[in-house]
Amino acid sequence: MPVLKITPDLAWKARLAGLLYLVIIISGLGAELGLRGPLIDFSDADATAAAILAAPGQFRLAIAADLVMALSDAGLAILLYLVFRTMAPGLALSAMVFRLIQTVLIAASLMALLTAWLVLTHADGLADAPALALVFLDLHAHGYDLGLVFFGMNSLIMGLLVWRSGVFAKVFGAGLAIAGLVYLIGSGLRLFAPEWSPVFAPAYALTILAETAFCLRLLLQRRADRADFAKPDFNVS
Repeated sequence: MPVLKITPDLAWKARLAGLLYLVIIISGLGAELGLRGPLIDFSDADATAAAILAAPGQFRLAIAADLVMALSDAGLAILLYLVFRTMAPGLALSAMVFRLIQTVLIAASLMALLTAWLVLTHADGLADAPALALVFLDLHAHGYDLGLVFFGMNSLIMGLLVWRSGVFAKVFGAGLAIAGLVYLIGSGLRLFAPEWSPVFAPAYALTILAETAFCLRLLLQRRADRADFAKPDFNVS
């Protein structure tokens, strides 16, 4: 596999990809942990319904943050393909497709959140509205994990591309590959063995670390490689 040759144009695309990656990390973690998470208790439908109805702006903001994340994810998938296609077009295309599938599934899962909101605010007289809303909230969570199955595959492929790039340190590729395994295992447990999911949850810290590190590396592309762009080529062969 040939190594990646970073040109000024590709360096600019890498920096833009890093910026979108940062938006994804902030909006994704903000929506799940900062905004939506505190409102939802899957063991108590009534408490969850009361919390959401008491903070409608917070719940809607979580949906908006997820939408921003999905839009940024689509852009990032395209940019990373443009960066790596000169090195390995087949693998780069595969990574983009897997990431776009994840993006579509996560965006589609937002309909479950909207449905939960509609059930709670437009179901006057429906005695089991909180329980029904909780089902849709759980459906969203499962849809998110289904999307992460495809993102896990994307991360494994990206890990291979970064490892063999010759531009990025191999530790970034290893980190992305490990993140991919965590996503695949975590989503598999969530979907097929949910009783084990809480035990595995701390492993997701590895994904945050690996993706944040690669995000920062992309953002620093100019500083890392500027000397290479200006270096004269004395090879006359």
